[in-house]
Amino acid sequence: MAPVNEWFQHVGRSLGLLWRRSLQLRVIVSTLTLSLIVITVLGVVLTSQITDRLLDAKINAGVEEMDRVRNTVETQLAGVHDITSQEQRLSDARDSLSNRRDSRTGGAAGSFDSALSMIGGTPQQVITAGPIEEVPDALRRFVQRNQVSYQFATVSDPDGYHGRALIIGSPSAEVPTLEIYLIFPLGNEERSLALMRGTMLVGGVVLLILLAAITALVTRQVVLPIRSAARIAGRFADGRLKERMLVRGDDDIARLAKAFNEMAESLSNQINQLEEFGNLQRRFTSDVSHELRTPLTTVRMAADLIHGSSDDLDPALARSAELLVTELDRFEGLLNDLLEISRHDAGVAELQVESLDVRMCVRAAISTVRHLARDAGIEVVIDLPEEPVVAEVDPRRVERVLRNLLANAIDHSEGKPVLIRMRGDTEANALAVVVRDQGVGLRPGEEKLVFSRFWRSDPSRMRRSGGTGLGLSISVEDANLHDGKLEAWGRPGVGASFRLTLPLIRGQKLGKSPLPLEPGMRRAPRRPHSESERAGGERVELGPPVTETEPWAPLPAAPAEPDTGSADPESPASEAPATGSPDAGPDSGPSAQDPGAAAHAEPSGPAGGPVSTDRGDQKS
Repeated sequence: MAPVNEWFQHVGRSLGLLWRRSLQLRVIVSTLTLSLIVITVLGVVLTSQITDRLLDAKINAGVEEMDRVRNTVETQLAGVHDITSQEQRLSDARDSLSNRRDSRTGGAAGSFDSALSMIGGTPQQVITAGPIEEVPDALRRFVQRNQVSYQFATVSDPDGYHGRALIIGSPSAEVPTLEIYLIFPLGNEERSLALMRGTMLVGGVVLLILLAAITALVTRQVVLPIRSAARIAGRFADGRLKERMLVRGDDDIARLAKAFNEMAESLSNQINQLEEFGNLQRRFTSDVSHELRTPLTTVRMAADLIHGSSDDLDPALARSAELLVTELDRFEGLLNDLLEISRHDAGVAELQVESLDVRMCVRAAISTVRHLARDAGIEVVIDLPEEPVVAEVDPRRVERVLRNLLANAIDHSEGKPVLIRMRGDTEANALAVVVRDQGVGLRPGEEKLVFSRFWRSDPSRMRRSGGTGLGLSISVEDANLHDGKLEAWGRPGVGASFRLTLPLIRGQKLGKSPLPLEPGMRRAPRRPHSESERAGGERVELGPPVTETEPWAPLPAAPAEPDTGSADPESPASEAPATGSPDAGPDSGPSAQDPGAAAHAEPSGPAGGPVSTDRGDQKS
């Protein structure tokens, strides 16, 4: 039964799709349905009227025939009292109505059969002639009460007729116990009604076919221009701006075509103007960026020279030289971003694809933002697979995307840890890198706005990374260039999550991302209370306590030891027991690490891959 049910479901879905997409089909079906209802009601009414008229005529003719038969029978039985004579006379009376050769006689009401019954003789007994057993008992009771009555019943006779019949019964005024019954078969009437119903049925079917053809022809005249308009609108949307509707005549459809063509012409002109304006804007941005390169290089050389001699300058001038170099760095980054955006807008951005371990790109991006995390005192939790994740990517662009995501997370983390996690799935041909923070988060609707150029959720907020406002816009373009996608999620007060999903092999379909975008919720680990517990490898809280509703809850960092020298940011961190539950899933907290310098080693963590903690150098 399962294949049959699936076939019916498939047919139902196909018909439903055809019903929703075809205006002509809906009009035809609606017209035929209403027409069928009208024809059915009309046929029922006409059939009922004709049937009633036929039966009324049959009853009237039968009553008239009963008067004639009653006079005949009463004449035959008048003055007869002995039972033998009564039986003979009763039989003769019926024979006068019909003979042995043909038990039916003709009359105004058509052919009929007769049945007679009376009580006679001494002692009295019932004398019958004809098929009196075919007469219903209810009808006989009415006749015995001296009422002329009729009833429709099903009868059978020796000649083979079996069907409906009209039976009329009448008492006799001359012979008190005489009952006369006439049986009128309704075979002719039923044949007439069957012929009438068949004719009406054939006529209704022919009428429905004609109505369907007429409706299809009429709706075609209306639907064809609409389909033409939809087809031309689709081509217009695909960029074929010269497509226009054919105008014929001066009717409503012609006016629709003229209005459509005027609208298309107006839109085409506006699109061309916008394209020209966009080309001018991109050319202007590119030209300005290139033209500023030369004076920027000169200013850079002079600023570097001044900054190099800052030890010999007045402290105020030395500070000014440092600020000048910092702003020049930011200005140069802005020019580079503008050039990159202009290349994406012009469609000339190209990938330099290499097959490599994407973990290298993650580590390189972490190295470039380590100083930001160190300056802000923010912990960076790294969760990478133990096995290499090889993919065909442009390492420069992937590293830039991850660098922008990490810098953005550090800017908005509110001093809380930042997590970067990567996983790969060869079956889905996908790798995913998730960067999460526990900062201010995103309000509903800002998941798309965050990738807009120069957009900021809070314009008054200071950027620690000195970004230009174009980083996430360039990142989403780089992801699209890889046939991947960059997505965002956030919740106010909980944090934000960005997920980069790329195909492992270019040209093949990208499957489901190996990592979820929205983090799961779990209970935070227990806090140490005593000094002995704190000395057992766990950190003392420095910031606000971690709530139980946060997506991932690493233990807060312990205060650093007094500065005995600058730690090497590339020195490996020591391994420590994991404080999170191994069953916490992909959102488990990181392992507890020694509160020393930045970690770039890969100890095994609870998530199944290397987990390291990077806080940078801190002073007590």
